[in-house]
Amino acid sequence: MKIAVINFSGNVGKSTVARHLLQPRVEGAELICVESLNATEAETQTMRGAQFADLQEYLQTVSSAVVDIGASNVEQLLALMHQYRGSHEDFDAFVVPTVPAFKQQQDTIATLVELARIGVPASRVRLLFNMVDDRDELARSFHPLLSFVAEHPVAQADLACRLGTNEIYRRLKSTGMDLGGLVRDTTDYKALIAQAGDAAEKIAWAQKLATRRLALGVLPELDACFAALTLEAAAA
Repeated sequence: MKIAVINFSGNVGKSTVARHLLQPRVEGAELICVESLNATEAETQTMRGAQFADLQEYLQTVSSAVVDIGASNVEQLLALMHQYRGSHEDFDAFVVPTVPAFKQQQDTIATLVELARIGVPASRVRLLFNMVDDRDELARSFHPLLSFVAEHPVAQADLACRLGTNEIYRRLKSTGMDLGGLVRDTTDYKALIAQAGDAAEKIAWAQKLATRRLALGVLPELDACFAALTLEAAAA
């Protein structure tokens, strides 16, 4: 399965969705970042939007990939996708993360319009409601976007495709730790805290314990969101 994570807007959590939600749950998926502003981890393929020819050629050689398209490259990449007729068919699904802020919803609508313009069917486009508060009523928070999709059915919009704001993602980004590794970690941090020789060491072990607890807490939410995306149906 090959999935593009895309939105004209920045600050909607595309990289979080690609790295922590999709790649671990798509068997054998390689993470490819299309970004001109910053480099990523060494194990991640990185290219610019202008290298779309290279990207589409490379996609023919792999069975599974998650392509994280940075906001600075989306417009250029979609323009090139329009030139290379049928190239959108290389992707089984387009996941479009969005957040409650009105500007980001407007950018999301623009993204959906452009995907439809180049021929991507609604059955392959999934909205993902990101950075939401559990207390929020999504139908109200995302009313502009949902109203547009209801009038112009260019994407699948299931309110169960949602992720909340969580401190774990900031911790992972600042430390370079892997969510899956944290979940599998069986270290007895309480024992290490008890054995620590000074307060600084105790705090360091306590921070690791707290980060692992956050990872374990967010896992069911990620699993539920991935299931709600029904990406197998999009691929079919």
